[in-house]
Amino acid sequence: MKNKLLLRSLLGISLFLTGCSDSEDTAATDSATDETASEVEKTETGSEERDVVTSATYREYTDISELEDSYDVIIVGSGGAGLSAAIEAKDAGANPVIFEMMPVAGGNTKKSSAGMNASETKFQEAAGVKDTNAAFFNETLAGGNETNNEELLHYMVDHSANAIDWLDSIGITLDNLTTTGGMSVERTHRPSDGSAVGEYLVNGLLDNIEEREIPVFVNSQVTQLLEEDGKITGVEVLVGQTEERTVNSEAVVVATGGFGANPEMVVEYDPDLEGFVTTNHEGSTGTGIDMISALGGDVVDMSDIQIHPTVQQSSGYLITEAVRGEGAILVSKEGIRFTNEMNTRDIVSADIIALPEQKAYLIFDDGVRERVKAIEKYDSEGFVMTGESLEALAEAMSLPEEALKETVEAWNTAVAEGKDETFNRSTAMDEDLSTGSYYAIEVAPGVHHTMGGVRINTLTEVLNTQGNKVNGLYAAGEMTGGIHGSNRIGGNAVADIIIFGRQAGKQAAGYVTE
Repeated sequence: MKNKLLLRSLLGISLFLTGCSDSEDTAATDSATDETASEVEKTETGSEERDVVTSATYREYTDISELEDSYDVIIVGSGGAGLSAAIEAKDAGANPVIFEMMPVAGGNTKKSSAGMNASETKFQEAAGVKDTNAAFFNETLAGGNETNNEELLHYMVDHSANAIDWLDSIGITLDNLTTTGGMSVERTHRPSDGSAVGEYLVNGLLDNIEEREIPVFVNSQVTQLLEEDGKITGVEVLVGQTEERTVNSEAVVVATGGFGANPEMVVEYDPDLEGFVTTNHEGSTGTGIDMISALGGDVVDMSDIQIHPTVQQSSGYLITEAVRGEGAILVSKEGIRFTNEMNTRDIVSADIIALPEQKAYLIFDDGVRERVKAIEKYDSEGFVMTGESLEALAEAMSLPEEALKETVEAWNTAVAEGKDETFNRSTAMDEDLSTGSYYAIEVAPGVHHTMGGVRINTLTEVLNTQGNKVNGLYAAGEMTGGIHGSNRIGGNAVADIIIFGRQAGKQAAGYVTE
C-alpha cells in the first residue's frame, strides 16, 4: 500500500541566518521553478521557524511496510542524479530502490532555473545554432580556470546531446534555448515555454519512476555505507526517522548533493564565506561525502565553493541567470553598469562585492519578463520593483533618475550597434530594453554550488585515497568533485546530474548482473 503525499518544491528556503552580507542553480541548482498552487509547511532550524513554500503536485511515495531486506541497487538521494540512476538501473534489468532523507523527493534539482547545457543537439540544429563539443569543452574549461578534470569534462560534453535525446524520449523536452555566463552560443536547454527547468525536470523523472514502479522511501536517511573485503554490501538506514534497518545490496549509488546548506562545512573549507546566504535546500549538508570519506574514499577540490551573483537576500532565492541571458543588465546604487553581466559567476560576484554597497540591481523590461517565465514567481514573492517608465522605476528604487536613464539608453545603443564598448559583453544582446514597463530586483552573491566532493572516474566508480575503486560503490551529481574545476558554468549542473546519474545507474546495474 502507498501513502498519497504532496511532492513539495522547496523553493529558496535554506539560508544562513546570521551576518548576511548583501549577496545572492542550484542549485541548482541553478534554482527555482514552475509553480502551481502552494502550501506552507513549517520546519524548525535551530530557534528559527521558517516557511517552506511548496507546490501542490501530488506524488505517491512507497509505504515503509513495503521495505525489503535487499535490492539489486540502492540509490541514496532523489535529486536529478539519483532519479536518473534509478531509471537507467531499472531499464537495465536491475531492481533498484531510492532512499531520500527529506520528506519529499527532488533535492536541489527542484530549485534549478536556467536549464541544461548541451552541444550539437537536435534542438540547436533546428534553431540554427551552430555549436560544437569542442567549444563547449573549451569554454567550460576556461570557466573553471582550467582546473577541471578533463577526462570527466570530456565525458560530460560528449554525452550531452545524447542526454537531451534521452530526456526527450521519456517525455522531458528541453527545446527552448538561452545563454548563460561564459558560454558563447545558446546551448542552455530549458522547457518549451521558457520556464525554469527544475520542477519540470523533477516531475518528469518522477513520472518515469512511478511508471517503472521503483520504490521511493522518503524520511529515510542512510547513515552508513557497509563494506566487507573491499566490496559494498549494503547500507544502514533510519527509516521514518525512527527505525534503524540494514538493507543489503552489492551496489550503491550515492547522489546526496553537495554541502552548500551546511554553513559549518562551508566555512571550514572557505572561511571567507562566513555569513553568506545560501540558495541550497536544507538537505544539502554533505552527508554522502562524509559517509564515503569514512570508507576511505578520496575527495577533491573541497575549497572550491561557488557563490552566485544574483540572489535575493531575505529568502536565499536564486534569481535565474536566464534573466541576464535574455537581456537584463546590472547596475549599482549609482544607476550605472559596473560589469559584463554575462561573465562567469565568480567574476560577476566579485564585481558586486567590490561595490561599496555589496549589492546590485537587475534591470529589465517587459520583453525580458515575457521570455523568462520564472520572473512571474519572483513578482509573486515580492522581489520585483516596477515602474511604467525608467524615471518611475528609479524613484521606486531610490536611484538617480538621470543616471539610470542614461545607462539604459547607452545599453540600447550598444545592442543596436552589436558592440558593448564599456564592458565588452558579446552575448545576450539580441534584444534591447525598450519594451513596455521596467523592472528591478535587488540582488547580491550567495553560496550556490560546491564544486568539490568525492573523487570518481568516468564510470562513476568511487576512488579511494590510493586511487583504487571501491567495488560496488558509485557516486554522481554535486557530491562529486573535479568536473567543474574551481568555478561552475551556469547550466552545467543539470548536465552533470543527468549525464553522470545515468552512467551510475547503468554501471551499478551492470555490476550486479555480471
